[in-house]
Amino acid sequence: MASQKGVMLLDFWSSPFGQRVRIALAEKGVEYEHKEEDLSSKSELLLKSNPVHKKIPVLIHDGKTVCESLTIVQYIDEVWSDKAPLMPSDPHQRAQARFWADYVDKKMYDCGGRLSRKLKGQELEATKKEMIEILQLLQTQLGDNKYFGGNTFGFVDVALVPFTSWFYTFEMCANLNVEQIAPGIIAWAKRCQERESVAKALSDPKNFYDFVCMMKKLMGLE
Repeated sequence: MASQKGVMLLDFWSSPFGQRVRIALAEKGVEYEHKEEDLSSKSELLLKSNPVHKKIPVLIHDGKTVCESLTIVQYIDEVWSDKAPLMPSDPHQRAQARFWADYVDKKMYDCGGRLSRKLKGQELEATKKEMIEILQLLQTQLGDNKYFGGNTFGFVDVALVPFTSWFYTFEMCANLNVEQIAPGIIAWAKRCQERESVAKALSDPKNFYDFVCMMKKLMGLE
């Protein structure tokens, strides 16, 4: 079993990317030191640990750093491989899991961020249409499975579930009700939230919405 000593996570409470790492560490039962970053005044440790992007999350394990959330989750899965595997054992299934996790990163994060801003008119409607297509495609990929990995909670679930905390913001900012357009995703999200690892990691949806409103005011978007 890999050592749990010297494990630290540089993080920020509302980050879906940090939440991924917290979920993966919890699934593996890894004890770690959690360091909340002030993103308006980043610590020297963060700047030193991630000199390229200067972003959270960063995992520090035995003095070595790992950056980018999906890379960190795969690292955790490989290092603490004796419990709760997150990636499938079949090479093709692993490739598929990486594909859909990458899809979440490229589509959900970008489109969700735009929906949370103060859009109007055609731009708002186009962004809503894009999000509906993303959610319905993910719902189709999930199918009748319990999780995206079938009956096993896995890599794609870890990648996507933090964004479920954004759904309330979508409704408040863009009048987009996820339960109406993708009920299968909502049912999946509720199953995921029954896991202690997920329930403890996810942001409260209303707290996240309040944070978005605060940030929009600071940026002059309100």
